[in-house]
Amino acid sequence: MQEAGQKPSAEDGALALVRGYAEHDPTAVAETLAALDPSGRAIAYGVLGGLLQFTLSIVEIGDRDIRICRLLRLADSIAPAVPPSYGPAVAEAVRAWARDDQAAVRQVTGTDPACALHVSAVFVAALGLALWGRASFLNVLTEYEQVLTDPPTGQRPAP
Repeated sequence: MQEAGQKPSAEDGALALVRGYAEHDPTAVAETLAALDPSGRAIAYGVLGGLLQFTLSIVEIGDRDIRICRLLRLADSIAPAVPPSYGPAVAEAVRAWARDDQAAVRQVTGTDPACALHVSAVFVAALGLALWGRASFLNVLTEYEQVLTDPPTGQRPAP
């Protein structure tokens, strides 16, 4: 986690973006995006990819049956936090994902890295909310944030 007034790292930004969506907070989403430069957004996208794979593996390992209609409802509940210019694309990508049409997801996000960032964050948030519920998922995000710091010192490890 970053200190007050400090620019967030790309890793922190990825988690803050997911948290903003999970909390249905468009201001947090906008502030997070504004704090990330293009390089930071690219790194955050990679972090989100890892979080998405990790979350999907929990679904698979735990043999959790998450209904597609529930994921769509959760994604729709998150939608007001998506910047208006990305809302239709995110909605289209979520629906393509729900029908397991990865080519359509790539078509929506392929030419716009910022769109891909939003879509990935919404996917992670919707899956996390479906798996754990709001309060528990926010706690999971806090645990993810702690992984980014060195527990003995409370400081981020040197790169």
